[in-house]
Amino acid sequence: MKRNIVRIDAEKCTGCGLCAEACEEGAIRMIGGKAVLVNEAHCDGLGACLPACPAGAITIEEREAEPFSDPGKAAPALSGIPMACPGSGVRRIVRNDAEGPSGPVPGRLSQWPVQLRLVPSSAPFFDGSDLLVAADCSAYAFGDFHERFIKGRAVLVGCPKLDPPECWSKMADILSMHDIRSVTVTRMEVPCCSALVRTVTEAVKASGKDIPVKVCTITAEGGLKEE
Repeated sequence: MKRNIVRIDAEKCTGCGLCAEACEEGAIRMIGGKAVLVNEAHCDGLGACLPACPAGAITIEEREAEPFSDPGKAAPALSGIPMACPGSGVRRIVRNDAEGPSGPVPGRLSQWPVQLRLVPSSAPFFDGSDLLVAADCSAYAFGDFHERFIKGRAVLVGCPKLDPPECWSKMADILSMHDIRSVTVTRMEVPCCSALVRTVTEAVKASGKDIPVKVCTITAEGGLKEE
């Protein structure tokens, strides 16, 4: 079968071992001072090892490979959708808004998962929603992100530079399959984030629907520019 799987460039690998530590499935081992994918079936293709590699020796490619076999507990399933990651089971989150200023600040996330790679296109929480498409870094840069952007919205999080293109093709499917009322995009004020806006705009066009799109640009200093 064809699926996403890790590819390690042995020439670039410096042998630091950080990718092997980051791989919770144990698919990567250090052999002869180099990182090696020792078990294709245990590689889920989600790329937790990518940000751990300081040499840029790891990429995700789509190719013929063995089906993913979770070395740990069997993955749950929802509505016939197999989940490759045990932590990606779809669920809604009910918040207790009674927590006031004297207690913990309540989060505003209303669903799980949020990462674009993990969210199934058919997830029911998209139905009738206002959708937030957030660049990975934006929530870290803007202090009031939960109240300003997450509250009342379904959330998708991704990086137009690090996530493979096939992940972003899912956007058009989500917009086509669900009655989404609006899309808010939070991007960072860096050139690579312009691809996020372009991807969302093209997905709306491909869906054939008239869905309003609002773009909010966040600076590294935490400023906000609304378009």
